[in-house]
Amino acid sequence: MTTKRPNILFITIDQLRSDCLDTKSQRVVKTPNLDALGDQGVRFANHFTQASPCGPSRASLLTGTYLHTHQSVFNGTPLDAKFTNIAKEFRKADYDPLLFGYTDTTIDPRTTTEDDPRLLTYEGHLPGFRVVLPLPEDREAWYQWLSEKGHDISDRSKFLEGREGSEIPLGRGETWPPSPYETDETETAFVIEEVISQLENLQEPWFLHVSILRPHPPFVVPEPYNDLYDPAKISEPIPFSGSDHPFIDSLSKIDFFKAPSEHIDRLQLKATYYGMVTEVDDQIGRLTKYLNETGLENNTIVLVTSDHGEFLGDHGLVSKFGFHDQAFHIPMIIRYPALKGPEGLIIDEFTENVDVMPTLLDLAGLPIPKQCEGYSVKSFLEGDKSTQWREKVHWEFDFRVFANNIGLPLQKCRLVVSRNKKNKLVHFYGMPDIFFDLEEDPFEQNPLYEHALMDDFYQEVSDWLPEVAESPLVNLLATPEGMITLKDP
Repeated sequence: MTTKRPNILFITIDQLRSDCLDTKSQRVVKTPNLDALGDQGVRFANHFTQASPCGPSRASLLTGTYLHTHQSVFNGTPLDAKFTNIAKEFRKADYDPLLFGYTDTTIDPRTTTEDDPRLLTYEGHLPGFRVVLPLPEDREAWYQWLSEKGHDISDRSKFLEGREGSEIPLGRGETWPPSPYETDETETAFVIEEVISQLENLQEPWFLHVSILRPHPPFVVPEPYNDLYDPAKISEPIPFSGSDHPFIDSLSKIDFFKAPSEHIDRLQLKATYYGMVTEVDDQIGRLTKYLNETGLENNTIVLVTSDHGEFLGDHGLVSKFGFHDQAFHIPMIIRYPALKGPEGLIIDEFTENVDVMPTLLDLAGLPIPKQCEGYSVKSFLEGDKSTQWREKVHWEFDFRVFANNIGLPLQKCRLVVSRNKKNKLVHFYGMPDIFFDLEEDPFEQNPLYEHALMDDFYQEVSDWLPEVAESPLVNLLATPEGMITLKDP
């Protein structure tokens, strides 16, 4: 291995499902540039996030800790300042970690004054990063860029929906209309252009965290991506099978999470999402091409993953809340040519987003903080398939912000999943547990309330998840009107 300190290109693609990058012959979505990264490096086929939505997921990703440890349980829940993070650790080693995009972090209110505007949003930036290009939900920097390109941005809402007056062709659904901007004017193109511009003047070694918004909703994309995939050639979403479980019933009744009611719109939703994925892939291709042409490729660690998945109509749902695999099974690809490990290797062992921070530190030859609860995957990159490794994967979902819909005390609005390759336990703190036999029921349509292995799984969860005192921050929530405290219903 080279003794030269590596560059770090750490890319997150928001709301990207794992099956968009799998190797199944029936995969519809085209991602030639991400596929090339996998062919030149290592793809982790059983990689999972630890939480949902964005804020808690990224807290796990960027601190290397599980949800029950960091307790930043929802978008806007402050992240305790006691935790170090990936940016701080690389900064200690004289890197200058640069952020393009967002980390969805609310800072610890005990570290600042009550009038700090950062306490009014979940879209703050993780301490330790130098923010080069902020891209919060208001997308203001992108709009100003569009204005410079000649767009009238007086009505910003028009850029978040299909082109006005577009007639939807026969066989297409409501998300088909293309955006009013061109392929080189997307949010992703904007971010990648800025990354390349910065790279032209950066001294090595550098650390870039490129946080790409798409294919996060709204579901709209420019031509030709909007019509790249024919809904008629796309598989039906996994149907909602019905349930008498109170959590499933409650989630399925919240309008925000319901899949489109019309059949063609459900298929078009998937087709549009796939077009958005391909658009992101094309822009990542611009960046990897630049690395190759400038000679930066060999000494640059490229790690690509996501914060969480997207249901796309599976189980009758959209978005990323709950416990099903579609919301938590995500891709991870790592390429580091200087390591001279195997190329095109696919790892089937379970890996988790808490492994990302220790992996990048390990590859850079830096110490891994004791707080990290994940593990470096460096041995897999070196081709060591005999590595002793976890046999189960875990993730958590804290739904206390929905306590009024659910009707439980805040502390009971939690679930934890323990999954191996054959079975899956969903342990609820205030509801009956659910078990899935994944060999008999791979699409998780038949929740079981009794199974011979349930007790074993429950004991394993009890051993894995220690008794943790609730953080004094866990019921706080940053809002534009100020910090609020959640109360029991």
